[in-house]
Amino acid sequence: MDCPNKCKTELKKINFHNVDVDYCPECLGIWFDKDELRMAKDNKDEQLNWVDFDIWRDKGKFKFSHSQKRCPACRTMFVEVNYDNSKVKIDFCKNCQGIWLDRGEFKQIINYIKSKSDYEILHHYIKNLAVEGWEVFTGPEKFREELGDFVMLLKLFNHKFVVQHPLINAWIEAQQK
Repeated sequence: MDCPNKCKTELKKINFHNVDVDYCPECLGIWFDKDELRMAKDNKDEQLNWVDFDIWRDKGKFKFSHSQKRCPACRTMFVEVNYDNSKVKIDFCKNCQGIWLDRGEFKQIINYIKSKSDYEILHHYIKNLAVEGWEVFTGPEKFREELGDFVMLLKLFNHKFVVQHPLINAWIEAQQK
């Protein structure tokens, strides 16, 4: 496979956060086959497992444009998709569902997800808990993975609540004695 960027260098295999991906040694772009980006995100930060990597989630905000780049796997033209409300534009292959990220975009996505998850845990906790509870039975991941996401969300809320509200937490602990 060749790099979809102008360098056209042959892609090399690398283990990236316990996922075997292809990367360009010249421009440092990374090719993720279907689901590999989600697996790399989950391995990068286990506390982000509960945040689904879904580029199609909010169809009202969905923006895409046709790219001049071609998929390294099937040679189909990419579609350029804005990732949620971040500034990252993902090159997505409609045919094989692979994703090309240019240099630094994986880190930008992780930073965006971290800031979003911090806000979501405390401000939309009940909604997110209901969504994760529903996903335990409906997917998109396997039952065991979705159950793990649900439990992680419960733990994260507890930790964030303790840090952000130490006086309330101290009062609750005093009441339990």
